[in-house]
Amino acid sequence: MEELNEQIEQRLKKLEELKKAGIEPFGGPFEATHKAAEILAQYGETPKEELEANAVNCVIAGRIVAMRDFGKAAFAHVQDSSGRIQVYFRKDVLAENYSIVKKLDVGDIVGVGGKLFRTRTNELTLEVADFKLLTKSLRPLPEKWHGLRDIETRYRQRYVDLIVNPEVRRSFEKRSAIIKALRDFLESKGFIEVETPMMHQIPGGAAARPFMTHHNALDIDLYLRIAPELYLKRLLVGGYERVYELNKNFRNEGISTKHNPEFTMLEFYMAYKDYNYLMSFTEELIPYIARKAIGSLKVAFGDVEIDFTPPWPKIPILDALSNSGVPSDILGDAAKAKAWAGSNGIETEPGASLGKILDEIFKEKVEPGLIQPTFIIDYPVELSPLAKRKHQNPALVERFELFVMGREIANAFSELNDPMDQKERFQRQVEAKEKGDEETMWMDEDFIRALEYGMPPAAGEGIGIDRLIMLLTGASSIRDVILFPQLKPE
Repeated sequence: MEELNEQIEQRLKKLEELKKAGIEPFGGPFEATHKAAEILAQYGETPKEELEANAVNCVIAGRIVAMRDFGKAAFAHVQDSSGRIQVYFRKDVLAENYSIVKKLDVGDIVGVGGKLFRTRTNELTLEVADFKLLTKSLRPLPEKWHGLRDIETRYRQRYVDLIVNPEVRRSFEKRSAIIKALRDFLESKGFIEVETPMMHQIPGGAAARPFMTHHNALDIDLYLRIAPELYLKRLLVGGYERVYELNKNFRNEGISTKHNPEFTMLEFYMAYKDYNYLMSFTEELIPYIARKAIGSLKVAFGDVEIDFTPPWPKIPILDALSNSGVPSDILGDAAKAKAWAGSNGIETEPGASLGKILDEIFKEKVEPGLIQPTFIIDYPVELSPLAKRKHQNPALVERFELFVMGREIANAFSELNDPMDQKERFQRQVEAKEKGDEETMWMDEDFIRALEYGMPPAAGEGIGIDRLIMLLTGASSIRDVILFPQLKPE
C-alpha cells in the first residue's frame, strides 16, 4: 500500500508539472484515422521496404499499457478497443514536445500520429510525429500489465480488469453478439419486443423471494420484478400473438457461481402453440445463437465438449428419477419420499408436498448428471402453478426444463388459460405461504380477471441469458459474464 501511495504521489506531481507547462491533462475530442487492429490487419505483412517507400501515415488513440524509456527515445504499446500496437517516440523528431513524453506513465491515454515502420526485430511500429495527452492516469495499472489475477479484485474493479485482460473484454463482446443473435432470431419468427414494469405490487411469475422497496408518492410497498410472465400473458389476452422481453429480474436469494441476485432473462410467449412445439423451437433457437455468435455447435467447457446439435433427449421427470436409482415406490407417496430423502442426506421442508420433495431429490440425484442438452418434461402440478395440466395425467403438467452441464438453462410450458383452475392453484400457493413457505406465488386477482376475458392457448419460455452465455463462452462462474456482479461491501 505504501508503494502504491508513492506511485500515486509521483503521478500527481507530474500532473501539476503538466499544468504549469500549459498542458491540459484531461483533454477533449481527438480524431483517430485507424484502430490498432485495422493497422495490423492491413499492414501486418507489408515488407519493411514497402512501408518506407510509401510513407503510410496513421493516427490512433488509446491507453499506454507498456513503456520502455531509453533516454532520447521511448517505445510504448498503445491499446484501443480493438487491440494494441507499438509506438516509437524520438527526441530528435518531437523536439521540445519530448519533455511531455518523459511525464507519460503506463495507463495514460494518448492520441498519436505518424508513419509506420518496422523495428530491428521486425515489429510493426508507429513512429510518432505528433501526439497529445488526452487523460493522465493517476493510479498505476497492476504490476507487469497482466498482474490483475485476484478474482475478487477483478470483479470489484471491472474497469481495470477490462484494461489489463483483453480476453475478458472479448468475452463481453461475445455476450453482446449472443444477445443480438437472439433478437434477430425471434424477430425473424414474427415476435415483437416489449417492456413490462420492473416494480410490481404483487410479485408473480416465479416461486422466489422478492426484494421490497417503497413508493413515497403512492405510499405503497412495491417489489422488484422476479419475472415478467404475468404481464406478458396479459398482452396475449390483449391480442398480441408473439411477444418477448429481455429483462432484468431480481430474486432475494443466495449468491453463488450460478446465481446473481440481479440477472438477465429472456421470456417469450406465442399463441396457439404448446410445449411440444417449444421444444423444437428451442432446438432451433440455441443452435442458431451458437452458430452466429460462436461459430460452432460444439463448445468447450472445461474438460467437456458440449454438443448443441439437435435433437436432444426428452425425459419425463419421474423416469429421470427412476433412472438415477430412486425407488419407484416413493414416487407417488410423500411420506416414503420424505423418509428416503432424509436417509440419503437430502433436506426437505417440514410439510413439503410430494412434488417439492421429489424436486429436492431431483436436484441432488439427477441434475448434476445432465451434462449434454437434455429436456426434462412433465412435472408434478404443485411445482408448476402456471402450467396447463396433461390430459392423460392431471397430476402432471405440460412443462419442460432444459439442462446443460448440470444447470437449468430454460423453463417452459403450455400456459394455463383456465381462470378457475388458475385461481384454485393460486389459492393453494397462498395456503402454502401461510404455512411458512416464502417462495410461493401470491394471489393476483387482476391476472385472473385478464384470463376471464380469454387468453388463447399459448406456450411460453424463459431462458437464463447469463447461464446460456456461461455455456457458450466456457465461463465457470456467472460473475465472469456479468460486468458488475453483486459483491459484499469492501
